[in-house]
Amino acid sequence: MAPITTSREEFDEIPTVVGIFSAFGLVFTVSLFAWICCQRKSSKSNKTPPYKFVHVLKGVDIYPENLSSKKKFGADDKNEVKNKPAVPKNSLHLDLEKRDLNGNFPKTNLKASSPSDLESVTPKLFSEGEKEAVSPDSLKSSTSLTSEEKQEKLGTLFFSLEYNFEKKAFVVNIKEARGLPAMDEQSMTSDPYIKMTILPEKKHKVKTRVLRKTLDPAFDETFTFYGILYTQIQELALHFTILSFDRFSRDDIIGEVLIPLAGIELSDGKMLMNREIIKRNVRKSSGRGELLISLCYQSTTNTLTVVVLKARHLPKSDVSGLSDPYVKVNLYHAKKRISKKKTHVKKCTPNAVFNELFVFDIPCEGLEEISVEFLVLDSERGSRNEVIGRLVLGATAEGTGGEHWKEICDYPRRQIAKWHMLCDG
Repeated sequence: MAPITTSREEFDEIPTVVGIFSAFGLVFTVSLFAWICCQRKSSKSNKTPPYKFVHVLKGVDIYPENLSSKKKFGADDKNEVKNKPAVPKNSLHLDLEKRDLNGNFPKTNLKASSPSDLESVTPKLFSEGEKEAVSPDSLKSSTSLTSEEKQEKLGTLFFSLEYNFEKKAFVVNIKEARGLPAMDEQSMTSDPYIKMTILPEKKHKVKTRVLRKTLDPAFDETFTFYGILYTQIQELALHFTILSFDRFSRDDIIGEVLIPLAGIELSDGKMLMNREIIKRNVRKSSGRGELLISLCYQSTTNTLTVVVLKARHLPKSDVSGLSDPYVKVNLYHAKKRISKKKTHVKKCTPNAVFNELFVFDIPCEGLEEISVEFLVLDSERGSRNEVIGRLVLGATAEGTGGEHWKEICDYPRRQIAKWHMLCDG
């Protein structure tokens, strides 16, 4: 066989061809990448920002259900100006362009020089069907209803009651609420939900889900309570608390409904009921009750022994007339809390016996900058506990709190007990 020979020129041509193809491939890749970037940039500039971002940016209530297909963000401003009706000078119009850097509107003073100006400035607080029933005297306020009128109109609660004899269960269906007041002044709406408690034991506590941005929430939620005999129903009562969820602070209480079940017959089947929502009856009595405590300062070990003994005459914190009190003890040094303790909860009593001892280490010599705070709270499962009363003992405390503190400083190693009146928390 003849040997295969390859010339040197053929070997020199191969790197040249490979280099040409590589150069063309690099140019094509860079061009494609640049084209894709341009397309993404153009599509991103025309894209409407998310609703939640717009809500934060503008500071107004914008949700998908409030937007029609005809009105979208990024529309031509000229067309909006042409189609925009003229706004009267005295109308309550909020211009988004006149806000400050924090997104707040500048405060303007509304002055009504004549009765006609007052009527033009007054917002529409009533429906068209109620305009004839409104007297001129009811238009004294130019911006809002009086506090008494607000208290009267809290809405209506609709629910049903039923007893299942086969399962020996009491069934409550929370259907809806209508005409609730707006608790959010910015969006003029509420995020309502309902808590329900069976009194007087308060063993059964339930709550509905939160419905967003509505004044007429339709819950339609059924709660079944087993182990309640039919003969016991006459002794019970239902307590509904209507609240509005607040993401950044404590939930707002809209009102309450109390239904004593005495005289209600459920043997014939389901019973549909509705009740007007009334303002919550927060009992602010002149006396918040009394607390018996004992203190002893050990100068050798530099410790403070606190004994929470009893509480008596605690006020009624809810419609059941019964509280579930417990005491929270906070130790402060130079107005900074350095330690905290709490007692056990005593169920359904205005006169609680605790007899619980706590020992605190004092970080400095002497008690000049030390103070002790006692908070008596009502335990509420599933919600924030309400403060019944408060007591402070320290060198700067007034009344019996200051006197008790002076005695334990003057007589160390001696256990000294005193009754103290609680003040509002």
